Amino acid sequence: MNRLAGKVCFITGTAGGQGAAAAALFEAQGAVVVGCDIKTDGIDLADPEQAAAWIESGVAEVGRIDVLYNNASATRVGPFDELTWDAWQFTLRNELDLIFTVTKAAWPHLQASRGLIINTASVSAWRGAVFQEQAAHGAAKGGVLALTRHLAASGARHGIRANSISPGLIVTPQIAEFFEDPSHPMHGMRESHPLGRLGQPEDVAKVALFLASDDAAYLNAIDIVVDGGQSVIV
Repeated sequence: MNRLAGKVCFITGTAGGQGAAAAALFEAQGAVVVGCDIKTDGIDLADPEQAAAWIESGVAEVGRIDVLYNNASATRVGPFDELTWDAWQFTLRNELDLIFTVTKAAWPHLQASRGLIINTASVSAWRGAVFQEQAAHGAAKGGVLALTRHLAASGARHGIRANSISPGLIVTPQIAEFFEDPSHPMHGMRESHPLGRLGQPEDVAKVALFLASDDAAYLNAIDIVVDGGQSVIV
C-alpha cells in the first residue's frame, strides 16, 4: 500500500475506462491525482493552448508534476479502403498530437521534479489487425512508441524518464456491447483468447501503477504489452 505516497500524478482521460481505473488506483496508493477529460472538463488537450492551461492550472493547485500519464485518446477504425482523410487526421490529432501538446507543456515541470512520463500506445503499433482494421490507430500509436523513446533520450540529462504501455483489447463501457452482438467482429473474442478472458481497465492500471512507483525507477524507454499474450499466441 501507499506505493505512490507523496507523488503528484497528472492523468489524462479520467472520465472512464483505463484513465478512471488508474486515477482510482493511484489515489488509493497515496498519490495526489490531477485528472482531465474532454467529457467532463471540456478541455481539448490536442489544442496547445488548452493543454498548457490545464497543466499550469494543475501545477498552480498542487505545486508540481511527478508523473504525467498520457492516457487520453480517440480514434476512428474501419477498412482501409473506407478510411477518409478526416478520419486519419482525427486519429493522429487525438492519439499522437495531444501527447505532444500535453508533454510539451509539462516538460519544464518534469525537469524540475526529475519526473516520469507514461504514454499509452497499443498492440496495434506492433501488428496489423484483422478482426477490425485500424490503420490510422496503428500509425498513431506507432508514433507514440517512437515519441516515447525520443522523450526518454531527450529527458535523460534532466532526469526525466519515459515509458509506454501497449494494451491489447480492453473491455470498456464504450465497446462492451460489441462482444454480445453476433454480427460484430469482436463477438466471440473472449472465448478465443488464450487466457479465456478479455482485458479490463484495472489490468492496465496496475501496470501503470508499477511504472509510476519507485519499483520501476531504473526502467526507461521501454514498452510493456498488456494483452494476455493474445498478440503472439492467437
